[in-house]
Amino acid sequence: MNSVANGTAHAGQRPLIGICARTAPVTLQGGDLVVSLALQSHVAFLSEAGCTPLLIPLLPGAETLVGRLDGLLVPGGPDLDPALYGEEAHPATRAVSPEADRTELALVRTALDAGLPVLAICRGMQLLNVLHGGTLHQHLSDITGHDGHRPRTPSFTLGRHPLKLRPGSRIAGILDEDEPETACHHHQAVNRLGDGLTATGWAADGTVEAVEVAAHPFAVGVQWESGQTDDKRLHRALAQAAGRPKNELAAEISKS
Repeated sequence: MNSVANGTAHAGQRPLIGICARTAPVTLQGGDLVVSLALQSHVAFLSEAGCTPLLIPLLPGAETLVGRLDGLLVPGGPDLDPALYGEEAHPATRAVSPEADRTELALVRTALDAGLPVLAICRGMQLLNVLHGGTLHQHLSDITGHDGHRPRTPSFTLGRHPLKLRPGSRIAGILDEDEPETACHHHQAVNRLGDGLTATGWAADGTVEAVEVAAHPFAVGVQWESGQTDDKRLHRALAQAAGRPKNELAAEISKS
């Protein structure tokens, strides 16, 4: 019986956490290459939390791997194809890959249907919303009137915003602090919330910063760049959920 059927990793084995791969051009030893990759921080944080990370390239059929996994991390990445939620592309929407989007949607859908713990970060949260029939603001500064969520600076800079969290939510329990703050770098965000999702975190300007799948034991989306700071709490929470029997998780969420 595989680990998903058991609802936890095999006895004595580390939970296996899939990480959706991203592709990027790199220069290595003077040659130009395109590689499949994941942030080393995602790999390191999950490993430190007692899991074995597994990079999953977004190739057709990737969803068939779900039966071998104990959890899934859906990281940040390029913009989603606006056609997925019935819109034309904004001039600022870029790096769209419809084939990769379809593969990732199928992978996440299958993981959710299997009751797999899922942590969706930045683009991952946006994909979670689109998967549930929601839409996106394609260029957030058009709505908010500022670039605080993706600061315009010569080098990569994280935007910092205080967070308002829904009391009693899973994300509030994970962060468990009086004055949580985002560390974000995104120009898109949730517009219409998808069916079956609950918004559980907001920036002061009203931007949705966290969502949870209401009828799922552990499926959390955050808009901020978890993995770009030394905060490991979300990775630890995913690891803990991946190592617990599904019936325990289901009982816990039924009390919320």
